[in-house]
Amino acid sequence: MVQLSEKALGNARPNHMPIGRALLSVSDKTGLLDLAKALHELGIALVSTGGTAKAIAEAGLPVTPVDSLTGFPEMLDGRVKTLHPAVHGGLLARRDMPEHMQQLKDAGIQTIDLLVVNLYPFRQTLQKPGVGYQEVIENIDIGGPAMLRAAAKNHDAVTVVVDPSDYTALIEELKAHGKQLSFATRQRMAAKTFAHTAAYDGAIANFLTGLPEPDTATADQQANTIAGQNPATASALPQVYSLQVVQRQGMRYGENPHQQAAFYADPMAQVGCLAGYTQLQGKELSFNNIADADAAWSCVRSFEGPACVIVKHANPCGVALGEHALAAYQRALQTDPTSAFGGILAFNTEIDEACAQAIGKQFAEVIIAPSYSAAALAVFAAKQNLRLLQLPLGEPTAISSGLDIKRVSGGLLLQTPDRNTLTADDLQCVTDKKPTAAQLQDLLFAWKVATWVKSNAIIFCANNMTMGVGAGQMSRLDSARIASIKAQHAGLSLTGTVVASDAFFPFRDGLDVVADAGAVAVVQPGGSMRDDEVIAAANERGIAMVFTGMRHFRH
Repeated sequence: MVQLSEKALGNARPNHMPIGRALLSVSDKTGLLDLAKALHELGIALVSTGGTAKAIAEAGLPVTPVDSLTGFPEMLDGRVKTLHPAVHGGLLARRDMPEHMQQLKDAGIQTIDLLVVNLYPFRQTLQKPGVGYQEVIENIDIGGPAMLRAAAKNHDAVTVVVDPSDYTALIEELKAHGKQLSFATRQRMAAKTFAHTAAYDGAIANFLTGLPEPDTATADQQANTIAGQNPATASALPQVYSLQVVQRQGMRYGENPHQQAAFYADPMAQVGCLAGYTQLQGKELSFNNIADADAAWSCVRSFEGPACVIVKHANPCGVALGEHALAAYQRALQTDPTSAFGGILAFNTEIDEACAQAIGKQFAEVIIAPSYSAAALAVFAAKQNLRLLQLPLGEPTAISSGLDIKRVSGGLLLQTPDRNTLTADDLQCVTDKKPTAAQLQDLLFAWKVATWVKSNAIIFCANNMTMGVGAGQMSRLDSARIASIKAQHAGLSLTGTVVASDAFFPFRDGLDVVADAGAVAVVQPGGSMRDDEVIAAANERGIAMVFTGMRHFRH
């Protein structure tokens, strides 16, 4: 981090600066008229462009069109309107330099003390169904970022605002300090502005570097090809990837007490992602709480019907469906009550009083649900340290809408999400024995759980409930043995269960272990050079086995 000296930081910097003139040019007109009215009532002159000026004038407020400043009308369908010395000179002139102020006077340019700009909706345009390439390109703002950067650079004297949520505080400070804004406000707004323009340019770079190279021979043909390009066909993995996240919460420490940590949220995250949680009660979330909560929430959202997922150290140790939240919880807890101690509990349905009372009998770190009854909240209130998170389920695609990112030394690994949309029609039965309808349902349930268990993963299930989970072992054989041992310790019989393996069985020995434990059906990807050996073993043991053609490694 750059360290500035006290002398450098305090070099004749003015604290409060008066606001005499404001330039407003916004695509998002949320709160615009209230802001313009408040500025006018304070005696601040308003300058504006295009649709913004029209909206202000129609509200009966005096406003000077920007072309009156520049002496030059907007041109090229509005592409050129603020790129002029009358605008940028008014923003960039240093008020503490007499030569700058003299140059403005000689040119007949007045200072602009407040700039309120938000940009063309580029990222929102990209998300529109069926949007075309040219529409996307036209939503690349040029004049807006240029003004923002100019004003933010000169924040010693100029205040710049990009977010409508800042309007109220801005007006309150102006009223409290006689039309003046503090340096702290100007600096904070400048930092927010540069972050905003960086994210904007990053989104454009991600889009353009993700487009396929035109394969036509001439420039005209290339232009036609690109002009017909639908942004939906752009690569999910661009040549240059820019990501901007915003610190939401500082933490006491990271995975371990000697590590520093903070939680950062993606401003573009869809509804339903963990970053949108509201904490209703309890201690501050830790680094590990958030990581485990994400694993639990991602898993539970994948089920239809009331479900409960209990996670410990990022692995589901109990997953079940039930008629209601209480039944799902009680069944999930049966899988591994020992590991559930101090775990993370996630529900895809409202938690009522009966469920809350049952949960209150165990120690949990975090509970996540889309809603809680008032009676349930009253029960949980007695456990002041218990962290309660509430967030909407959102659309089923919310979890898998972005890229998965893993940090490695000196770089990042990016991949598209592991979407598990398997149905019974996708399964290929490769054994003489066919699974029953009930077994098919359990196989699909087990396969869904396997998506969220660390590899190597072996999951025993019966009646939409996990019966034994083996996770994260170097050997698939050991995962199978551990799953069986855990079921035995929990007092659960594996006779008649089904098994999901997140990747293929490389040898028949893993299949023999699950068969010895009592499994009667298996779902696995297939694809091993020894598939024939494993299929023969399944036929020998009288087990039904289906292939998915898809694996679910999770590291």
